[in-house]
Amino acid sequence: MPNDDSKFVTENKTLLDVLLSERLITPSQYEEIKVKSASQGLSLESVLASLNIVPEEKITEAKAKLLGIPFVTLEGTSFSPQALGLMPRAVVERFFLVPFSYDEKTKTLSIAMSNPVDLEAISFVRQKTGLNIKVFAASSKDVEKAINEQYRQELVGEVGEALKETESLHKTQTIDSKKIAEIIKEAPIAKIVSTVLEYAVTSRASDVHIEPQEDRVRVRYRIDGILYDRLSLPKNVQEAVVSRIKILSDMKIDEHRTPQDGRFNFKVADKEVDLRISVLPTTFGEKIVMRLLRKSGGIPTLQELGLMGSSLKNLETAILRPHGIIIVCGPTGSGKTTTLYSVLSKLNTTRVNIVTLEDPVEYQMPGINQVQINPGVGLTFATGLRAFLRQDPNIILVGEIRDSETTELAIQAALTGHLVFSTLHTSNASGALPRLIDLGAERFLLSSTLNAVLAQRIVRKICTNCKEEYIPLPQIIQEIKNGLGNLFPATGETVKLYKGKGCDECGGSGYLGRIGIFETLPVSEKMSTLILQNADSNSIEKEAISEGMIVLKQDGYLKALQGITTVEEVLRVAQE
Repeated sequence: MPNDDSKFVTENKTLLDVLLSERLITPSQYEEIKVKSASQGLSLESVLASLNIVPEEKITEAKAKLLGIPFVTLEGTSFSPQALGLMPRAVVERFFLVPFSYDEKTKTLSIAMSNPVDLEAISFVRQKTGLNIKVFAASSKDVEKAINEQYRQELVGEVGEALKETESLHKTQTIDSKKIAEIIKEAPIAKIVSTVLEYAVTSRASDVHIEPQEDRVRVRYRIDGILYDRLSLPKNVQEAVVSRIKILSDMKIDEHRTPQDGRFNFKVADKEVDLRISVLPTTFGEKIVMRLLRKSGGIPTLQELGLMGSSLKNLETAILRPHGIIIVCGPTGSGKTTTLYSVLSKLNTTRVNIVTLEDPVEYQMPGINQVQINPGVGLTFATGLRAFLRQDPNIILVGEIRDSETTELAIQAALTGHLVFSTLHTSNASGALPRLIDLGAERFLLSSTLNAVLAQRIVRKICTNCKEEYIPLPQIIQEIKNGLGNLFPATGETVKLYKGKGCDECGGSGYLGRIGIFETLPVSEKMSTLILQNADSNSIEKEAISEGMIVLKQDGYLKALQGITTVEEVLRVAQE
């Protein structure tokens, strides 16, 4: 980058003036930089860089403000395959810029540059593409990372190729509802859909969101519980892509006003996934969410899920009893079903009859009789549970306790010698007991049938490939000490925590895979007495802690100290 500061001076205002007004440097630092620049004959920027007092991104943002050029943070920006397809890697590396958006109507290509006043580069791009160019400023670190990621990513490249083919289709015909069926069978549209799905499978995504916006279609992937914006499709392929997915999942392609559900299987190499599709009409068109359920990989053990210590011991004791109720609590997507499947696979032998009632059946388990509820024909949790009692079961799994009828039947089943498992939407284990009473459970029956309540959340695991240790701030150590109390390891050594630096393996996030944090509340004699006395959840929790229960946040902190996850992750999911 040239060293003269003339281009960063506007109406006698310099880069330093902007940094001072933004309070990124102090008046004394301002003077020091000016003196050094004049005495050593260096540019203001060189002096700033050598002192390392302002992050590079903030310097670039200040330069952009000075020049009246918009600033963009490329982290989290969804890149348009069309924009990337317009410029080869050799050009973007030569001029150190990256295209990220393309407006079809105005024929405008948006590019991010670390040096937004490089007129030669802008002129070259304009001539090469024949388009209007809109320049954005971005930090050089951001631009470098974007070039490496976007030009390496087969997702954007392959979709870009398919989009080029669709352009020739659109030049010759306009899509109307009568011709849509032929167009969606065309190779480019099929290619776009299969590439989007292949990327989902290889990147370990649990869900894919295809969301119509006003001027584009955004594709997001949920990886390890977090949504990542990965792709931007032009508006003109929206109808065809949606219809292609509808056909694959056996939905009506001419119905656009009501929500629809469907499913289909998809195979990449040796990995087969079962896809649950949900279509919802929105203002800008139909939004699609695809849930991926992997058929291979098996069901994890309780230890693999993250259960350890007293939580594991209490749960194992509870499931060995021949009858009673065991409840798993947590919000949607906290892994309750997976935990129950893990427990059932542990109990599954030829000597017991296990029946499950689910909405929907997520994994097929050999040797277990699984039933999917269907309210349309009158098969609900309550009617299914009533029928189950005539099927000579030993163990019953009811997907969720939602109403008083299901609550009553679950308790009756436990009283008549069955082991009953179910889930509840409460935030912690102690909150499950008052919730069941709200749903109509008799206190004296609940106190004698409830074996244990398990609450859980899912945290992301630190990527083992780029894991590094660091010494946390004193206030964070104090927060962990306060949270753990006497569980805090008294080693006398400096407390170290861990984080992922970000690498190719984990896609730069620093996290790879997920693990559960748990609290298990066993129903002891004292606990039964509290239920009979109609105690509130706080009194129940106090008693459980005095009996040795480790709460969710404590389990999370212990896993952070062991280097399994980060404190930030624990607070994200378990902060009250």
